[in-house]
Amino acid sequence: MSMSTVTQIVVPAVRPRTAQLKLKAEPAALPDINTIRKAIPPHCFKPSTWRSLSYVARDLAMAGALTYAALTYIPFVPSPLYRTLLWTVYGFLQGLVGVGLWILAHECGHGAFSVHRHLNDFVGWVLHSALGVPFFSWKFSHARHHRFTGHMQKDMAFVPKTSPSYFVRSIGGALSSFMDLEVLEDAPLVNLIRLLGQQLGGWQVYMLLNATAGEDSMQNQDAKWWRRSHFDPFSGVFRPQEALYVLISDLGLALVGAGLYYASQALDWQTVFLLYGVPYFWVNHWLVAITYLHHTHQDLPHYDGEKWTFVAGALATVDRDFGFIGRHVFHGIIDTHVVHHLFSRIPFYYAEEATNAIKPLLGDLYHSDDRSFMGQLWEVSRSCQYVEKDPSNPGVMKWAQ
Repeated sequence: MSMSTVTQIVVPAVRPRTAQLKLKAEPAALPDINTIRKAIPPHCFKPSTWRSLSYVARDLAMAGALTYAALTYIPFVPSPLYRTLLWTVYGFLQGLVGVGLWILAHECGHGAFSVHRHLNDFVGWVLHSALGVPFFSWKFSHARHHRFTGHMQKDMAFVPKTSPSYFVRSIGGALSSFMDLEVLEDAPLVNLIRLLGQQLGGWQVYMLLNATAGEDSMQNQDAKWWRRSHFDPFSGVFRPQEALYVLISDLGLALVGAGLYYASQALDWQTVFLLYGVPYFWVNHWLVAITYLHHTHQDLPHYDGEKWTFVAGALATVDRDFGFIGRHVFHGIIDTHVVHHLFSRIPFYYAEEATNAIKPLLGDLYHSDDRSFMGQLWEVSRSCQYVEKDPSNPGVMKWAQ
């Protein structure tokens, strides 16, 4: 089965661009948030400090074991080919573990790690700083992403374009005598370039320029483009009272940077890059892909302010599947994102139970897609390039066909 909701739907074998869930002509009425909350067992909203800390200990142990093995054995492998292969495997595996630690810091940012705010902030700051993430800066902007998910003007992440990208239009203009713009949009080479840019540099561009955020998402609408960084205490992304916490985030990154510098003196910069730099890019690749695919699907809408509601935006997300890695290394973040957007304080270890509890209530309003995660990264990038107004549903934006 390709696309699933609680009500099973069979996907046609032949499809023009992507397997689609055909939404009902008359969409079901949205339940209010309290009705959805009541369907979830009360214990799902109660985090266990010790259980959360045990996952931190587990993931740190895995990261430490990989680092120890890499430093102890790989440099002494005589064959350059095998050394390269082993460093490649290490970087991939450490990247997976790094995503797990990232998600645990993400739990801290939402207050789902424990009931102790200061513990949440400390653990989140330490873990995210170690991964090169400004914790409090991210925490503030991410909270607004959750507050306005699916809002075309106010969402903070992956707000879609309303016309073909500048990159595609520029190439299309140069090749207009030879190729139609719609053909160019679907060209594999164009899609590959677009994906490489997104996956290798998307996170950094978001951190530096607040890229993909809505036009009205800024706290200071008059901020220039160079004052939209997550590292700038006086950035337009933040309120004035948040500046001190942004500085604390920067301090964490400075301490990690100093640690990497001294590590490169004790070892060498090439080894430090292999130990830290390569996994860093893997972590950011996975996080960009996960966020992108949670919020981008041919059959899910975005909303203008006139039609948007919190519940509508939260339900305009899709759960996906990444097998064992997704459930046990990525802490289920891929599989249970819908309920996470409805109730971000539910700890990840209760998210599957909470998801199963709300499925009967939501019916066709709950969306999941169990097709290949990486295959869908390619397909969604190709088929979901910009949105346009839905003439039959004012205030709703649908993906251009």
